[in-house]
Amino acid sequence: MARLTRPGELLPQERQREILQRLRSRGRVVAAELAAELVASEDSIRRDLRELAAQGLCKRVYGGALPLSAAVAPLKQRRGEQVGRKLALARKAVSLVRPGQVLLIDAGSTNAAIAATLPERMGLTVVTNAPDIALALIEREGFEILLLGGRIDPRIGGAVGAQPLQELQRVRADLCFPGACAIDAGTGLWGFDSEESLLKRAMVEASGETVVVATSDKLGTVATHRIAPIEEVQHLVLEHAVGRQARAAFSARGVSVHRAEPAAD
Repeated sequence: MARLTRPGELLPQERQREILQRLRSRGRVVAAELAAELVASEDSIRRDLRELAAQGLCKRVYGGALPLSAAVAPLKQRRGEQVGRKLALARKAVSLVRPGQVLLIDAGSTNAAIAATLPERMGLTVVTNAPDIALALIEREGFEILLLGGRIDPRIGGAVGAQPLQELQRVRADLCFPGACAIDAGTGLWGFDSEESLLKRAMVEASGETVVVATSDKLGTVATHRIAPIEEVQHLVLEHAVGRQARAAFSARGVSVHRAEPAAD
């Protein structure tokens, strides 16, 4: 016999649809709040969240859940996406660079824009695992370039695996720019690929400060592998349109938030 629902109570599938809708609109959900809003027990909500997480539709965290970031597209595709927005972010990110610094720049389309925006004749040393970033800088004046070797993953656009990890152990950088698949004020910086995430983690460990440059779709989300807790991110460069509440969540955790100028597109 089908279970009878109380007046105002939703069926599990209806509840889960409502939860997903709130995840998309809010960026995170809290079990206690959902229970009150959806007229359900916290046990029912937690069960819903477990089921949604098992389906790969969210990430369970203490007290609630976060949405999963969209899977990363191949680099060739990403190069042609959100070009104006990435350029605006790159210009703001480059304002954090000082003459004579050693920079660790991860592979990725946003980081390629950062490399292309770096000013010449500042005596910068750029360490990167991305051949396209090295090639973009090699014809410009005033850069010393160190290309980390190893197996090139064409989807990522950079070297991954044991060799670049070993080479990073001999590097000490002032700033690193790890590519961001997802970042959340509570849980930190995340990546999808295990090897790539290990390399990003090594970049953070090899640098004095970490600068995360993120388009809006990466905020308040998580991925498969945690790269670093939010306490290890010193600077976050965000798009101009990101709201005050989202910016304040990172500022409250001690992150210096930098807002890019409005994008051309």
